[in-house]
This record gives sequence, C-alpha cells and structure tokens, in this order.
Amino acid sequence: MGASYRIAEAATLLGVSDDTVRRWIDSGRLPAARVGSGPAHVDGADLARLATELHDAPEPGTTRGSSARNRLAGIVTRVVRDTVMAQVEIQAGPFRLVSLMSREAADELGLDVGVRAVATVKATQVSVDVP
Repeated sequence: MGASYRIAEAATLLGVSDDTVRRWIDSGRLPAARVGSGPAHVDGADLARLATELHDAPEPGTTRGSSARNRLAGIVTRVVRDTVMAQVEIQAGPFRLVSLMSREAADELGLDVGVRAVATVKATQVSVDVP
C-alpha cells in the first residue's frame, strides 16, 4: 500500500479543516479506511485526486500567504519518468507546482502519486524535499 494520511494531515495538505475532510469522508467524496479501532486514514492516491479536483489555478495577479522561506507543502499528484528525467507535479493548497529533476532524484525521494512533498521555490528553480 502507498502513503496514507490521518484526517488532520489530509486537511492540512488540502488547506481545509478537519471537519471538512470528515464530511467528505461521510458523504463518500473521499474514501477512508480504519484499521481496527484506530484512527481513519486516507489513501495518498485518493487524496491526490481530490487535491487536483479542488484547486484550480488562481487568477493571474492573485496573491495568497505563503510559508516562510517559500516552502510550499503539498501532495504529489503526478509523476512522469523517462530514462533520464522526471516531471513531478505537486498540489500545494491552491497552487500547482511542476518540477523537472533527474529520474534518480525522484526515485531516491520516493516521489509517487499521493506522497507528501515540500517544494522550495528560489528564483526560477523549484527544489523538492520529502518531510
């Protein structure tokens, strides 16, 4: 099984409240599973799908608060690999970020759909870290 997230983690990645995530689970919009009597978990791939659906690109010129030092936490929504390079898409709240990196770097970071990642933006470069 891939990455999975507790409700609070899913809410943070989507930029919504815990209660909103619970409502989506209750309504069937977001599948969740519970192991025994433990907390509910959301599959990373399901979370990535919903993140992509939720956030269209902001209007040009729109600004929103950003994290300190231009670090944007989000979830990987798409990874395209070839023999040398990888294209990684991250949904960080309302922002979709795309990073091109070596395939080796993407493989070493374990970047796949549903994995939490942090994009660090500096000038024209986007660097991706795994928390």
